[in-house]
Amino acid sequence: MSAERPLTVLHLVANRWWTGSAEPVIRLLTGLRARGHRVLLGLITGDRFEQKAREAGLEPLPGLSLEVRGNPVHAVGDLRRVRQAVRAEGVDVVHVHHSHDHWLGWLGRGPAGLVRTFHNARAVRLTGLSPWLIAVSREIEERGRRAGIPPERLVRVDGVVDVGRFEDGDGAAIRKEFDLGSAPVVGCVARLAPRRGHELLIRAFQQLLPEYPHARLLLVGKGEARARLETLVSDLGLAREVLFAGYRDADLPAVLQALDAFALMGAGSDESCRAALEAMAAGRPVVGRRVGALPETVVHGVTGLLVDDDRPESVAAALRVLVARPEQAAAMGRAGRERARTLFGSDAHAAQVERVYRRIVEPREPGR
Repeated sequence: MSAERPLTVLHLVANRWWTGSAEPVIRLLTGLRARGHRVLLGLITGDRFEQKAREAGLEPLPGLSLEVRGNPVHAVGDLRRVRQAVRAEGVDVVHVHHSHDHWLGWLGRGPAGLVRTFHNARAVRLTGLSPWLIAVSREIEERGRRAGIPPERLVRVDGVVDVGRFEDGDGAAIRKEFDLGSAPVVGCVARLAPRRGHELLIRAFQQLLPEYPHARLLLVGKGEARARLETLVSDLGLAREVLFAGYRDADLPAVLQALDAFALMGAGSDESCRAALEAMAAGRPVVGRRVGALPETVVHGVTGLLVDDDRPESVAAALRVLVARPEQAAAMGRAGRERARTLFGSDAHAAQVERVYRRIVEPREPGR
């Protein structure tokens, strides 16, 4: 718990899905709350984000729509509700995460400070609507600098993961479900969507099979690209070796524990690359391209291997190291778990963000 005055922070997140900003926000609010702060959350109700927030003990702020498209009357109502909440709850900082809630926070913040997190590089642009901007990767930070955002109000913070959830588990049931036996298994958890790198991973994995015919690739996730990827797998004659596990939630820790190595080729909508953090917390070595936060998350040669290009041969070479040297892979997994415990837990993440809040609030404190 912080020894300084507890803060009241309102997070506005124009998101309803359990993707992108959703879980990092819940992990951050959980960490802030554990440090003694009061947290309020505005989100789009009626779907998985709300469900997960409630499971974490976070009651969404009532009376907000936050719908990006819709009746302008709702937008006016949201603005009034934010202004009312800031006044009534004594909010010190309004923290926003998307363009829609950015302008809403700017107009409704009153005397409170304003912070915006950029969760992906596409969102980065020069803006006069916020004194402080948080980047979840160095790539986003650099893009912000190139966009002209003053460096003194652009801060990078590390990603966050529910370390305790992924530390324990047993992959035996998953190995039985997919008839994996003792085969070396590479896995990827990512939405099956364009630009997530699944085709690259599949073609790289194919190059392992002449040496390791019993190896398996487990693709975890759902999405619009599944049919196309299944066709690719069939055309390559890999229907036995490449397995589609579908969307997994409750048993995701067990899925990760069933793997010998984890691979992530694309950053997705949350460029902190949370899936890689979860794999590290589960003690799995990570093979990743230098995208999103992976270059600062994975320590090359220590917690996994980083690939510098998008050639299947390069990815295959990295995978081959981990499959060929299981003891080294296991040691990388243990190092990754320790790194996740030290740097990427909710408290460490909340402490970084809290320091940003303090820099906003302290100049306005009496006697400062």
